[in-house]
Amino acid sequence: MALKKGFFTKKRVIAAAAVLVLTAAAVTVLLNIYGKKQLEEIPSMSAMDCLGYTLKDCESAAVTVGIIQNGESSWTVYGKDCTVLPHETHTYEIGSLTKTVTAALIAGAVQEGLLDIDGTVDRYIGLPENNTYPTIRELLTHTSGYNEYYFESPMIGNFFSGRNSFCGITDEMLLSTLGRISTEGSDKSWRYSNFGFAVLGQLLEKVTAREYTDIVNGFLSELGMRSSHISTGEGDLGAYWDWMPEDAYMPAGAIVSNIEDMLVYAQHQLDGDGVFGLAHDVLKEVYATPESYEMLDMRVDAMGMAWIIDNEHGFIWHNGATGAYNSYLGFCPETQTAVVVLSDLSPGYKIPATVIGIKLLMEMQHDALPE
Repeated sequence: MALKKGFFTKKRVIAAAAVLVLTAAAVTVLLNIYGKKQLEEIPSMSAMDCLGYTLKDCESAAVTVGIIQNGESSWTVYGKDCTVLPHETHTYEIGSLTKTVTAALIAGAVQEGLLDIDGTVDRYIGLPENNTYPTIRELLTHTSGYNEYYFESPMIGNFFSGRNSFCGITDEMLLSTLGRISTEGSDKSWRYSNFGFAVLGQLLEKVTAREYTDIVNGFLSELGMRSSHISTGEGDLGAYWDWMPEDAYMPAGAIVSNIEDMLVYAQHQLDGDGVFGLAHDVLKEVYATPESYEMLDMRVDAMGMAWIIDNEHGFIWHNGATGAYNSYLGFCPETQTAVVVLSDLSPGYKIPATVIGIKLLMEMQHDALPE
């Protein structure tokens, strides 16, 4: 049957595909998740109140909450009606928390002299010369001028098959798009960009002459996170996103992990060891906190290497989401406390992990600081 002309217009496909796109770390529209009236109630709710509301009558949930406090880590798995489930690890997609791993690898390349943080992309990747490209610093801080993503033809099939929107977008496609887009005269204010982190993945491959998957999996293993890796679609919770070996957007959100590994990762952040201290340094003041975030004490004041910095509370944080998962990791260097929330619920389901995690971190900070 012939399709009506214009039926699959680029605009319609982009709008449709957006439903499945990686949820931007600081762009989750809480008004859509919880509703305006209920949003006004969240500030008076505790972290456990939020978790209890989210898990009420939720049959299949397995939300794992981990903390580091007083030098010790612990974690609990919660199910329907906030019932405590057996102490078993589960494999979660961590979505855009992957960006913090990509950023740590960039930090390592900067330390080794392989990259100049203020060098432009075309310095390391062969690209058309009649174009303007962002610096690595701008990519790391989401101030490159790039959009969250750009349309590629695989998005059409991905949408209609219910797959990850970025599945099948190859390195070649990404580089072709990169060469066509100029950032000259673009708005360099804070704008979350999965595309920008896909470009950072290309930079890593160029300067190390290794595949991104190999780089990441080796790095995570060195950190002691031996159950964490680029997703292969396998795990105990199901509904994992499909990724192909040559997918260019993996640096933006393809890692799977469990609570034990993520608490190890959180401890590395608190220690500030190796590349992580560099990754936490302020690279750009952005002051991009939406009004709805301010109601919930969620702040986007500055950017490190991928990490979002809350100057008011002294928090450093990031979150992530895919189609069936959402996650949060936040920590406070001053009080040496950290929170990890891993959820097998959609980011649009009731109250997301980010809100629960930030509330818990605030409560822990209050307990840790002297009166």
